Amino acid sequence: MLSWQRTLGKFACTALGLLAALAQAAPEEECSCLWQGSFAEVQAQVDLVAAVTVLGGKGNSLDVTVDRILRGREFKEEVRLWLKARDYCRPEAKEFPVGTRWVLALYRITEEVPGGFNPDTPNLSYGRIDDYRLSSCGGYWLEIQEDRVTGNLVDAPRWERAPKMTPVLLELLAAYIRGEVDSEALLEASREDPALRELMLDTREFLRQIR
Repeated sequence: MLSWQRTLGKFACTALGLLAALAQAAPEEECSCLWQGSFAEVQAQVDLVAAVTVLGGKGNSLDVTVDRILRGREFKEEVRLWLKARDYCRPEAKEFPVGTRWVLALYRITEEVPGGFNPDTPNLSYGRIDDYRLSSCGGYWLEIQEDRVTGNLVDAPRWERAPKMTPVLLELLAAYIRGEVDSEALLEASREDPALRELMLDTREFLRQIR
């Protein structure tokens, strides 16, 4: 019995040692960051806020057309974004299919990062100088559909990418970025009941017709 207990004890120690080693190795491929805020909060901290259309990509890069600049400067009509790879805190490229439209809050890559490029995997990289990176540590992207945006826009739960909301006009978002309206206007628009809005529009149209 004692021999059996010693054997079991050695096996348990070995198993625990392997689990500890795996636990220590895992963080190398894991992203860890603090939530920086919703889009309304983070957009003022980045280098470029733009409405874009996804053209395509390879590896962890995406090429997009710059349809409209809402903050910052960019003279190229097409730019490259670098997304999730290794332990970089960025969204997966597959979340942005070809042809979809987005408002993105982007950081410009201004310096090379040690180990950021591996010649054996050239399509998986930190990114090139003067390209852009998209963070996943906040509401750094909003989807555009029919000139309205949805996503973690304002006062939404942390890490929630698609909170329940009413789509907000892109023009209202642009006005907020220009400083012409405050975040309360965005919040009110995002909470508006779409059924009530349609009823109001139908009522206005009815009143115009009977006058």
